[in-house]
Order: sequence, then structure tokens, then C-alpha cells
Amino acid sequence: MKGIILAGGSGTRLYPLTMVTSKQLLPIYDKPMIYYPLSVLMSAGIRDILIISTPEDTPRFEALLGSGAQFGIQLSYAVQPSPDGLAQAFIIGADFIGDDSVAMILGDNIFAGHGLNKRLLNAANKKEGATVFGYYVDDPERFGIVEFDSEGKAISIEEKPAEPKSNYCVTGLYFYDNKVVEYAKNLKPSPRGELEITDLNRIYLEAGVLEVELLGQGFTWLDTGTHESLVDATEFVRTVETHQHRKIACLEEIAYLNHWITRDQLMESIEPLKKNQYGQYLMDVLAGKYIDKLHG
Repeated sequence: MKGIILAGGSGTRLYPLTMVTSKQLLPIYDKPMIYYPLSVLMSAGIRDILIISTPEDTPRFEALLGSGAQFGIQLSYAVQPSPDGLAQAFIIGADFIGDDSVAMILGDNIFAGHGLNKRLLNAANKKEGATVFGYYVDDPERFGIVEFDSEGKAISIEEKPAEPKSNYCVTGLYFYDNKVVEYAKNLKPSPRGELEITDLNRIYLEAGVLEVELLGQGFTWLDTGTHESLVDATEFVRTVETHQHRKIACLEEIAYLNHWITRDQLMESIEPLKKNQYGQYLMDVLAGKYIDKLHG
């Protein structure tokens, strides 16, 4: 399975913060925002990843992450000239995807929770159809909303509904089989002029092959599109890391515990980080202080 991170957009809701930099390069506590979605794909066992961004920002992501070899992964980069909808990522990434299935995550989405890795691996190992993740929200009119029947089966998805049929939205993480490329190419732009991800999900839903996995109690999903949510995300990550003594989205740790990089490679990554708590944490990982090895 291939992975795509869509880290485009103009970030106008975050001006003046994003006037000269990408939203996905802003800090969430001790890491750039893009580390969080990247960690989700890595936790799903995905090592071949395409980052799609704006013409201005793509070189900045490349400067930050390079080839991905330090994380035991392979990174490629592509440009989305203008933000014409989330589903456009599958057209831009068509050659990269080739004959494989693909997972896409939005560059400003943060997921955390015990048992998340297991759910990610299940979705990544599915051979046909699509898996999306639902999450309870208070303001459903802002999202793509799923309606369920009495058995809990998804029966409709509506983008930014005026009269929402539930409070469960589709989060910015999607797993698709290879058919998604063809479906995306045949989509018609919505009234907003965009190729909507909701329209793609609806194709899978109507074919009876869309699984909506609900992230309930114990899971956190954050969409960091406003100044307030940036602060909330930083507070959340700091609190969890302080109390659980484990980092969220530490890419070097994931790579090392997955046996994608060697002890020597991790030592090399730690060298420039030695003077701060992030580097100290990696020293503890190297020393084998933590026992659960990212399972669950």
C-alpha cells in the first residue's frame, strides 16, 4: 500500500501565521505538524509516501524531511498548483500509486489513542473497498457527515449538511483500493468547483464496500485549521506526553521499533537533537526503557 499526505492549501484561516510558511510546518508542541500525519501512515506499515503541497511549500517539506531514509521510508514530492479538492490528490498521485492500494491523510490532522495502530493495520491490509474513520463532532454542519441505520451501518454521506443526519463526521484519513484513481478521474467538480472526497466515498458506499470505523471513547482526532485548534493540539500533545511519558508522532521511534532503521541510524538522528528533551527521549528509546514496543 502507498501513502499520500495532502499538505496544500493557502492557510488563509491562520493568517498572519501562514503568510510565509505552510500551515503543516507550524509547530504542534515539539514537532512540525506534518510529523503527525506521517506517523499515522508509518504506524499503518506504509513506507512509500507522496507529499503533495503548493509550488512554494514543496521545497520546504523536502528540506525538512529529505528522502525519508532517516525514518526508514521513501518520500516523494508532488505539486498541487491550486487547491481544487481533496480527491484531486489521486489524480496528481496516479503514477505514484500505480497498481497499488492507497491511504491518504490530510496534513493538518492529528490522531491519537490506544489501539489506533491495530485499526490502521486492519484498514491497510484490506484488499478491496474503502475504510474511513468516523468521529463525533459538535458542529456537524462543517464536515462530511455519515448517516447510520439502526444496525449501525453507514447509509449516506453528505458534505457540510444544513440539516445533519448524525454527529459523526468523516475524518481526514482514507484507505482505498486501486479503483480510487479511476473514480477520481471521472468525478465532476462540485458547486464549489472542487473534486470532493465525499463524492468518492459515496461511490464506495453505494457499491456496498465502504467501511466506516468509528473512533469512539479513548481516541482523539484534531483538525488544526484555526488558531484556537492549534493551541488545543499543542496542549493535548504536551499533556499526553508529560503524563504518559511517551511521545506522539516520534518518527524516529516508530522507525526503530518497526526495525526500519538500525541502532546506528537512530544514534545518527539523535546527534543534532541531544540538547533537548526530544533527543533525550530517543536516548531512552535506544536504552530500551519502554516495554510495550508500540503494540496496540
